[in-house]
Amino acid sequence: MPAHILVVDDEPDIRTLMKEILEDEGFKVTVAENGTVAKQLRQEQPPDLILLDIWMPDIDGITLLKEWHVGGLITCPIIIMSGHGTIETAVEATRLGAYDFIEKPVSISKLQVTIKRALEMATLQRENYGLRKTLVVAEPLGHSPAMVAVREQVQRIHQHHTAVLIRGESGSGRTLLARYIHQHSPRYKEPFVQVRITGITPDNQAIELFGSQTHNHSARLEQAHGGTLFIKDIADLDITIQGRLLSSLENQSFLRNGGDTQPIPIDVRVIAATASDPEHAVATGRLREDLYYYLNVIPLHILPLREHCEDVPELLEFYVNFFVNQENLPYRRFTVAAQNRLRNYSWPGNVRELKNLVQRLLLLGNSYTIDLDEVEPALNTQPRPVPSGNLSIYDLPLREAREQFERAYLEHQLQEVGGNVSKVASKVGLERTHLYRKLRALEIDPKPVKK
Repeated sequence: MPAHILVVDDEPDIRTLMKEILEDEGFKVTVAENGTVAKQLRQEQPPDLILLDIWMPDIDGITLLKEWHVGGLITCPIIIMSGHGTIETAVEATRLGAYDFIEKPVSISKLQVTIKRALEMATLQRENYGLRKTLVVAEPLGHSPAMVAVREQVQRIHQHHTAVLIRGESGSGRTLLARYIHQHSPRYKEPFVQVRITGITPDNQAIELFGSQTHNHSARLEQAHGGTLFIKDIADLDITIQGRLLSSLENQSFLRNGGDTQPIPIDVRVIAATASDPEHAVATGRLREDLYYYLNVIPLHILPLREHCEDVPELLEFYVNFFVNQENLPYRRFTVAAQNRLRNYSWPGNVRELKNLVQRLLLLGNSYTIDLDEVEPALNTQPRPVPSGNLSIYDLPLREAREQFERAYLEHQLQEVGGNVSKVASKVGLERTHLYRKLRALEIDPKPVKK
């Protein structure tokens, strides 16, 4: 059966030309003149590959790509086309899941080669899926009583559509638990859409949730139609927007920002998460009481890793296998002494910190075993929650937290190579000029950073 290609471009001549060329190559071709039609055709006739123009009148290609990326709907290679492309646009498209970026006027020979490689990659991924899928984290890991209890709770509610409120520290696995709930619900075939609230302004919070005609931004509520909307850090949502969200969830309809007068109907189940005590957030006025009661129909609490440390050996083994299979890192085995040390570590960054530690040890080590003498210094150089008054890094706005992490990360990398910027640039995958700009922006002087 010939591969099916969806061409999305607002220029009729280009659509016609692409259709003729690709059909001559033996492909089945469908064309769409704008983003709205593309979304409809993609749902009706799922393609094997999409050629997507950036500049279109209703929904630009990057916005459409972002919508599919956030909704977990990128199921085939997407090649971006543009006559006004920049490096920044190409990087953004790749970050959002595009396979490649081609400039207009399109070189037919380059297009043919790119399509061939993209389809070959997709075929290879499908063939390897059976080998890889067992390594994708599908449920909260661990066989401690705490983790077994969490999974049992999810099984008991799997046929319900009611709201869920997850309480747990950052890095403890709240997003994974939310996905697990979605996957074990009647909505499992529909979108799982995530929105993070912390670090963005109230205006942008409203745009994320309710969309914007002015900014041509689709609403997360609309993207999650039929499925699940996961809201992280619900207590950080602006108090006025909390009321609007509650009304939308209760009525299963919302008004888009920018002048809509007709409610847009939705069918959405909401899962919310918070790292803080929700009762305290209500008492201090950060969380509306009526929204809290709406969300707290099914409360779930995922414990920090330090409170189910008996799961650490299982998590270590899982993430070793994960990085060996997903990133082709060399297999290494933790000794009993190393495992015992890690079981007694406090894990301020929870499971996320453990995962990062495993990756670091596989990358930097050169022996088959990981012993105590290698674990101890690795723990001492792990990125830790950086205090800011009484706040940890996980309580800071995203920009400040990122700057603190980048500063600690780059200082460590410079120390590892004795302050050699060229070696750091090669090691971390940055152009040297870009790295110099980053060091200046973070006020890091590489010269004094020595081992």
